[in-house]
Amino acid sequence: MPPAELALVADRIVCPDGERAGAVLVAGGRIVAITGTVPDGVRTVAVEPGCVLLPGLVDSHVHVNEPGRTEWEGFASATAAAAAGGVTTIVDMPLNSIPPTVDVAALEVKRAATVGKLAVDVAFWGGAVPGNADQLGPLHAAGVVGAKCFLLPSGVDEFPPLDAAGLREAMVAIAAADGLLIAHAEDPDVIAAAPPSGRSYDSFLRSRPPGAETRALELLIGTARETGCRVHVVHVSAAESLALIAAAKGEGLPVSAETCPHYLALSAEEVPDGATQFKCCPPIRDAGNRDRLWSALADGTLDCVVSDHSPCTVDAKRLDVGDFGLAWGGIASLQLELPVVWTEAARRGFTPGDVARWMAAAPARLTGLADRGVLAVGASADFCVFAPEETFVVDPARLRHRNPVTPYAGRTLRGVVRSTWLRGEPVYDATDPDRVPRTGRTIVPA
Repeated sequence: MPPAELALVADRIVCPDGERAGAVLVAGGRIVAITGTVPDGVRTVAVEPGCVLLPGLVDSHVHVNEPGRTEWEGFASATAAAAAGGVTTIVDMPLNSIPPTVDVAALEVKRAATVGKLAVDVAFWGGAVPGNADQLGPLHAAGVVGAKCFLLPSGVDEFPPLDAAGLREAMVAIAAADGLLIAHAEDPDVIAAAPPSGRSYDSFLRSRPPGAETRALELLIGTARETGCRVHVVHVSAAESLALIAAAKGEGLPVSAETCPHYLALSAEEVPDGATQFKCCPPIRDAGNRDRLWSALADGTLDCVVSDHSPCTVDAKRLDVGDFGLAWGGIASLQLELPVVWTEAARRGFTPGDVARWMAAAPARLTGLADRGVLAVGASADFCVFAPEETFVVDPARLRHRNPVTPYAGRTLRGVVRSTWLRGEPVYDATDPDRVPRTGRTIVPA
């Protein structure tokens, strides 16, 4: 073991096999021991009593939108929000930036846009769109963690959806590279046949019925069965999808799935008409549906919880008219995702270890970022110091993402991020929140 340079001492250290008291020793930006004693002469930081030491969260579903739509977000603002939320690694989605990350040249443009801006580490998804199947292998070789596709229009013209034939072509190419496909699974025909939405939230729900998710999942799982391609379903919202995912896993297919904080914490019953800050696609559904998503996390049908941080300008939310059909769909929650999930998880009897598994270990494993997401010897020394019993009221003006729109405004949340550490160095401290070191890096799977 190399000599330790730093020791974080805590009463509650959340390790993969449970909580313990002791010290996490760090050298060269990595964890070199978790022990009960601190060697003489090692710089020691005592975690505040009542706090837990979590692994830094890994958020594998973040739309940064830079370059091209930096007025929506950007690497500087998104990673500052991540650091303030205990997130030490984000994986940037290939769309909403211009150009979208659908070939190696666009990936290099994206990497160049990060220089000097990163408060936390960033990895990248590639994109699977019509006609780029021959680019998916090179993107994999260039270091993306996988490829994202849509099965219906994405909302931006430069990232069109795949039809059934295009999906199969992409999955064959990805399987040949031993890669991963992630998919926004809603069926365009089901949605086209649904009634349009307007100011009422009920009309928006009816415009995105659960059948759109289940129909798309049937196609996705069937194509995975044919091609052997690893598949991950993003932002599962409809409980009707869960039986399909569980059956695919039971069959031994390489299928995994995620859900998001807003589906676990919010419910359709509380969304006022015209409150387009709550719009996301697929939508927030009813409280009974929410309960079934929590059960699916508990039994392993759902693998992870990630933000789907999908910001936009205030104008694009159309708060002026409150029309769900016109507003951009997306919720920005990088800074809030941990307390949002913990507030509801604690109420339901889950532990910080459960949250660390869903929000750090599982997303890291999904994306092949094997050196992070857990507190274990050899892992990157990425930490979140979290006060699980403290509460705060969400003030949009204190959020670090670029545009202060959030459905959580005024909500009391449980759990406060006290500090965030990247490779053994603090990148956020609640006592000095305006200090934002830019020590993040772009990273690739191991």
